[in-house]
Amino acid sequence: MKDTVQQFEHVIAICRSLFEKKLKDYGPAWRIMRPQSITDQIYIKANRIRSIEIKGVSQIDEGIRSEFIGIVNYGIIGIIQLALGFADSCDITEQEALGLYDNYMTQTKELMYKKNHDYDEAWRSMRISSYTDLILMKIHRTKQIEDNCGQTLVSEGIDANYMDMVNYSLFGLIKLEFGEEDGAAN
Repeated sequence: MKDTVQQFEHVIAICRSLFEKKLKDYGPAWRIMRPQSITDQIYIKANRIRSIEIKGVSQIDEGIRSEFIGIVNYGIIGIIQLALGFADSCDITEQEALGLYDNYMTQTKELMYKKNHDYDEAWRSMRISSYTDLILMKIHRTKQIEDNCGQTLVSEGIDANYMDMVNYSLFGLIKLEFGEEDGAAN
C-alpha cells in the first residue's frame, strides 16, 4: 500500500496544482454551478475519454489525462457544492476554496484507502477503459438521484458517487503516470 499512497499523493498534487492555477485565473467562478451542471460537466469529460478510447485518436491536442484531471477537480467541486449549496456569485476566497478542496480530497482519498484495503488493490488489475465505464455508470446513477430530488431508498447519495468518480479518475491517472496501462499489477 506504500506505493499506492505515494502514487495517490503524486496524482492528487497534479490535480490540485491545476485547480489552484485555475483559481488564480478565474477565482471560484464555479460557485454559481448547481450540482446537476457539475454532473453534466463530468459527463462531458468522461464521454470524451470513452470516445477517444473507442476511436483511438483525438483531434484536440489534449488526451484522456487532462480529462481525468478535470473529473477529479469537478468531482471535488461537486462535493463542495453539495455541502455549501450553489451561490449567485463568487462568495468564497481562493484560500477558502483551496481549504475546502483539501478537506474533501482528504475525505475522498481516505475512503479509497479503506476500500483499497478491503478490495486488496483490485483496481490495479483493471483496464483504464473500465474506470471510464464505471465513471459513466456513476454519472447515470447520479443523474437518477438528482431526478429523484436527492432521495434514495437503499443507495449511497450523490456525494459518495462523486467520491467514487474522483477515485476512479485517480486510478486512471496513476496508471497513466506510472505506466500501468495494460491492467497488470506491478
